[in-house]
Amino acid sequence: MFTRISDIDRMFGAMDRLRNKMDRVFSDYGRSYLSDPAFTLRSNSPRTNLLESGDTFEVQAEVPGISKNDLNIKIQGNYLEISGKRSVDTPEGYKVHRNERGSSSFSRSFSLPDAIDAEKVEAALKDGILYLKLPKSETAKPKMIKINTA
Repeated sequence: MFTRISDIDRMFGAMDRLRNKMDRVFSDYGRSYLSDPAFTLRSNSPRTNLLESGDTFEVQAEVPGISKNDLNIKIQGNYLEISGKRSVDTPEGYKVHRNERGSSSFSRSFSLPDAIDAEKVEAALKDGILYLKLPKSETAKPKMIKINTA
């Protein structure tokens, strides 16, 4: 049994310290296990989807606020690089009170599973999404081999 008020204070102090430590331990509860910096995207990198349909790959990249003139797409073999820049200019005569949408640039690169025919690539920009249709090169497509009788 407790004989002094200081014993009770000490017990509640220990409980508070335990609660604070438990709060720190479980502060990441519910977060993705892939939150390690190696798995996270920089804030200005576009999020992308890579899909495959038969003889083509399709890439969808979020690039809101970026015009087609500010985007660059490079393809070499199975290497794809999407880069661009977003510029936000303050109109003349205006005073900035808050600037959360600053100018930035980005570059994302991918190694695709197969080589691409760069001459047949199609690109479209609609509603802030860049759509790329990347046909596989002839060397990446499976070939049927005819068997001759001997």
